[in-house]
Amino acid sequence: MSFFNSIGRSMTRSQRGPKRSPTPTSATYSPNGDMPPPSPVPPSPRTPPTIPKALYLSHPFVDAALVKGNFKTIVMLPKYVDIMEWVAMNIYDFYTNLNEFYGVISECCTQQACPTMSAGPTLSYTWMNQERKQMHLPAPTYIDYVMAWIQTLLDDEKVFPTKSGHDFPQNFPATVKHIYRQLLRVFAHIYHAHFHQILHLRSEPHFNSLFAHFLSFGREYELLEIKDVKGQSSSPVGVGQLWEAWREMGILEG
Repeated sequence: MSFFNSIGRSMTRSQRGPKRSPTPTSATYSPNGDMPPPSPVPPSPRTPPTIPKALYLSHPFVDAALVKGNFKTIVMLPKYVDIMEWVAMNIYDFYTNLNEFYGVISECCTQQACPTMSAGPTLSYTWMNQERKQMHLPAPTYIDYVMAWIQTLLDDEKVFPTKSGHDFPQNFPATVKHIYRQLLRVFAHIYHAHFHQILHLRSEPHFNSLFAHFLSFGREYELLEIKDVKGQSSSPVGVGQLWEAWREMGILEG
């Protein structure tokens, strides 16, 4: 089911040079006894450094989960439930659960340990300030900004109405899509920089299940773009490979 379509209905991995003989021969020794100058050997092409495989992509951690099988049935819209109420409720749950996970590992996410909002070997997210300038922030600062911003929206009755008779605003789909993108970045940073702490707590089944649920829900209701999950070829998002692994395992679709 397309969330945005339904809104439209309810709202308006080297070649070597030739080896030279280690001792002079008739072929290599000149008549006057002088050694000829060595032939130039072309430099071997450099092999790019190998990036070690992330822990969360390794077995058994990639398989760890509380929920077995496909997440499709979990995210389907229940009968008689308004789609915007369903999306709003799930946004709140994803935010609350992710915030609790981050709270547990936040003492390890410091400005010294995480000077940027990294989410891959060559990727760090930037924050746009009020002057619409991109800024590199330490991960804890970035995440604090994200969580505070989302909490403000959740508390705003005009954005997330909780009272009977109050309608969702027309820009609600765009708002929740922006929220989803920022939550994805928090997930991506925790997987990239703090998954070993998640393992130390033996919480990888819980965290994997939360993230798989988040991805499945986002794709079902068009809140998540594949380009945001995978990133660019020059700066891929680490969890993009997790997305692909779970698709191959039948946990996720699309």
